[in-house]
Amino acid sequence: MITKEEILRVEEEIVLTLKNIYDPEIPVNIYDLGLIYEIDFTPDGVATIRMTLTAPNCPMADMLVEDVNQQVAKVNGVKEVNVILTFEPVWDKDMMTEEAKLELNLF
Repeated sequence: MITKEEILRVEEEIVLTLKNIYDPEIPVNIYDLGLIYEIDFTPDGVATIRMTLTAPNCPMADMLVEDVNQQVAKVNGVKEVNVILTFEPVWDKDMMTEEAKLELNLF
């Protein structure tokens, strides 16, 4: 049986993984951009990532979703990845971390 501590460890590793995936058009990782709405890891090894894009018509959408799928699947303990793409709520720059805003000079 997987413990709550192990679930939290895997979720932390997933966050670190997502911080190494960058939006192709913006030099900031998708986690700090605020594109990740939810990370859920279950004891049976399924990671569900609910995410959005900076724009619904993003030409790199398929590539970004596939990258999230492939990279999260490499995290130790993850057996399956489900990426759910949503546009509710609509992304805006207020969802970015302070670090991302600094990086993009949005102050």
